[in-house]
Amino acid sequence: MLGLPSQITVLLFDLDGVLTTTATLHTTAWTDAFNAFLTARAADAADGEDLAPFTEQDYLDHVDGRPRTDGVRNFLAARGIVVDDETVHAIADAKNAAFVATLERDGVEPYPGSVRYLEAARAAGLRIAVVTSSKNGAMVLEAAGLSGFPEHRVDGNTIVEEGLAGKPAPDSYLRGAELMGVPPERAAVVEDAISGVRAGVAGAFGYVVGIDRTGGRQTDAMHTAGADVVVSDLDDLLS
Repeated sequence: MLGLPSQITVLLFDLDGVLTTTATLHTTAWTDAFNAFLTARAADAADGEDLAPFTEQDYLDHVDGRPRTDGVRNFLAARGIVVDDETVHAIADAKNAAFVATLERDGVEPYPGSVRYLEAARAAGLRIAVVTSSKNGAMVLEAAGLSGFPEHRVDGNTIVEEGLAGKPAPDSYLRGAELMGVPPERAAVVEDAISGVRAGVAGAFGYVVGIDRTGGRQTDAMHTAGADVVVSDLDDLLS
């Protein structure tokens, strides 16, 4: 019924882009923060630095699913740009301020297909946790009306407090499975980011579901990264 192997008893969901539409808010906030930095950088750029505007593909390739400062460093490294930690945190803080302001002003909606899947999973007796790199996980779940579904939440605050490595390392998902009291092979990871798919594979989880919200542009990459199945919406798994 749920499109999962029979041994799966726990579902570990990423949040932004999987359960809620906040991935688009993240993309916009990152675009504004990085482009402000890149524009200011143009006055004294070093040789070899690529200062072309930040794009949606940059978000998917370098930022999506990663802890905030990891995303900044990953993108800047891809562009050949070297900065100090203060600048990394300044870009990350500017992005977060923009994201939170938009969230507070406009709110956020859950994906209807994801809500249907959450309800079906709960009715079938599967247990649910959320594993996200965002430090705003609690706020997003509350704004989307989804706080009642997860038993546990591992988020960006957990990653910092417990010294976990961010995705694509499996640490945050392994912590989620530990909190739920199951070995990885009894849990499924549900992700919309390549880094998250890789984390699920690296942690030897029992099933890795990729969600391609880009109209098919990420499907091949998700399969290559090791996803067991790739769908365009979670209710595609419902029979």
